[in-house]
Amino acid sequence: MSLPSPAAAGRRLVPGLLIVALIPSVGRSDDLLHPVADALQGEWGRIQADTRYRYEYVDEENGREEAHASTLRLRLGYLTPRFQGLQGYAEMEGNWEVGPDRYNSLRNNETGRSVVADPQETELNQLWVSFNAVPDTFIKAGRQRIIYDNHRFIGNVGWRQLEQTYDAVRLTNNSIPDLTADVAFLWRVQNILSRTVDMNSPLLNVAYTGLPFGKLTAYGYWLDYDDRRDSANFALSSQTYGLRFDGGYAVTDKVKLLYTAEYARQMDYQRNPNDYATDYYHFMGGVSAYSVTLKGAIENLTADNGVGFRTPLATLHAFQGWADKFLATPPNGVRDVQASVGINLWGATLLGVYHDFHDENGGVRYGQEFDALLTRTFGKHVSVLLKYAYYDAQKFSIDTHKVWGQVALNF
Repeated sequence: MSLPSPAAAGRRLVPGLLIVALIPSVGRSDDLLHPVADALQGEWGRIQADTRYRYEYVDEENGREEAHASTLRLRLGYLTPRFQGLQGYAEMEGNWEVGPDRYNSLRNNETGRSVVADPQETELNQLWVSFNAVPDTFIKAGRQRIIYDNHRFIGNVGWRQLEQTYDAVRLTNNSIPDLTADVAFLWRVQNILSRTVDMNSPLLNVAYTGLPFGKLTAYGYWLDYDDRRDSANFALSSQTYGLRFDGGYAVTDKVKLLYTAEYARQMDYQRNPNDYATDYYHFMGGVSAYSVTLKGAIENLTADNGVGFRTPLATLHAFQGWADKFLATPPNGVRDVQASVGINLWGATLLGVYHDFHDENGGVRYGQEFDALLTRTFGKHVSVLLKYAYYDAQKFSIDTHKVWGQVALNF
């Protein structure tokens, strides 16, 4: 399938363009929000509020009807003052349809339409207590947001309207100079569909920042899905060990080299009925000069015995294309060769990304994807976004267009 005509693409972008047209008035309103932000905090603690309107359009060549999702997400939380090293936080989160609601949320039985995984739900998003009276140590227990590195293995899936949080105990220690040891134990995950899944999963992430050209991170993640209400999740149990180096080198005040190298090994674990051992490779090189950033990268998730390398707790939307065709690794793995260009212009960020997808050995071409993003923030509280993804299928999945328009307000 060829790229869509300018006229067709324009029709798909209309809802998002209407949102972008509001940018000037939204930007001016940010100055009026500072007194509101000041009123939400004091010696009594702090109220945190985050609201986000989004329109999402999906058109897939699979016989399903187009999806039109117009949703409003609200998070409202209260952070207590710190007392004797103790602090607590409670946050509710809700997502509601406003306007068009013709889409399959995976919970509304609209199976004849394309999927937009943003169901109408209200949930307890976070509820935790922290303690920092021990020198160089921070402990947090309860339902919380956990993000490691670039979200590739452990993330909060912040792109979706309902985020992913964890019932966990987490300890972070900085006793050794330039070394951060982060240990967590998860016993439940609340996913983007507002469903909870039981598990017994220790996590270890150790980062060293004392090197001159970047940060070195070693990690081990032992995911044990043991929720007998859904035995299909047993196949997600895995043990993963990895090493990541990420950094940059300033050539001049205006020019910086960027680089990342990462390798991980994954095997089956605990109740997983499969027997497999797979690898993960990620290499990125780039340059940032003045207001332009160029990057090239390759990410390879291999497969063994028909089972692909899996990252079920990742913020998957951030990887392998925004059309979300590779949320699950294919049985023959997936190799993503990509190039991107980002430009900061007039206070806005423009980003274009190209992906070329093959199986892990490069012998079968799955397809290609073209992604584009325009985003801008206004002050501390307002942001707007327009985003587009087009997946051109060859030997995997189907042709897909997606468009997003978004306005967010947070305190």
